[in-house]
Amino acid sequence: MTTMEGGFTGGEEYQRNFLPGDYLATYYKFDGGSSPESEMLKFNMECLHQTFGPGGLQGDTLIDIGTGPTIYQVLSACESFKDITLSDFTDRNREELDKWLKKRPGAYDWTPALKLACELEGDSGRWQEKAEKLRAVVKRVLKCDANLGNPLAPVTLPPADCVLTLLAMECACCSLDAYRAALRNLASLLKPGGHLVTTVTLQLSSYMVGERKFSCVFLRKEEVEQAVLDAGFDIERLLHSARSYSASTAPNKGLCFIVARKRSGP
Repeated sequence: MTTMEGGFTGGEEYQRNFLPGDYLATYYKFDGGSSPESEMLKFNMECLHQTFGPGGLQGDTLIDIGTGPTIYQVLSACESFKDITLSDFTDRNREELDKWLKKRPGAYDWTPALKLACELEGDSGRWQEKAEKLRAVVKRVLKCDANLGNPLAPVTLPPADCVLTLLAMECACCSLDAYRAALRNLASLLKPGGHLVTTVTLQLSSYMVGERKFSCVFLRKEEVEQAVLDAGFDIERLLHSARSYSASTAPNKGLCFIVARKRSGP
């Protein structure tokens, strides 16, 4: 998170006012019905399955930056990576992750997402096994700030095989320049030849969490694409979708899913 710029929601405000329960109820309500939010979740999980499924990306270490209070984004990757780091800026989000990882009372019920991930893999019956697999491969939950040269400071991890960041950078960065800098910071966490996997919500200025409004940097597909290239990556896959969230919660115009490889040269 960053300092306030022109009224942009800063880190202190996230720490004080971002309530995981409200966020989960707004965007991850599993009530069986179809909604723009559930369609967005399915889209992301399908993209991640295609990326990390058989024949896809694999390796030893994966770092998820801006995990929030959610675990769905690493359900495919936990089959392909042995050591996963989750990270978030706010204490409450990290506590929420810890609650699920340690099976504490009141942990969010991710069963529908677990079942969907297993269904995509061809065996919806092994969802409990997948939950245990994920708990086993998540080795740490750290504080992160994508605006820092080392987003995991003060912790320094060895360069990773993959950095994942879903629906996070547009909330953490107060401007296009800050977004471009944050991608360079993420690149520094990767080995040469390592991969960045990201979903970015396009043309979104703010989103609701319960009754509270949080800022986003307004990004167009071309700006995201150029920022990824300029941060030292070659784009291997770019999927642009017109899907959007409910206008009352996050009035975006589409989203962009990117898999990019860090260049080995200077």
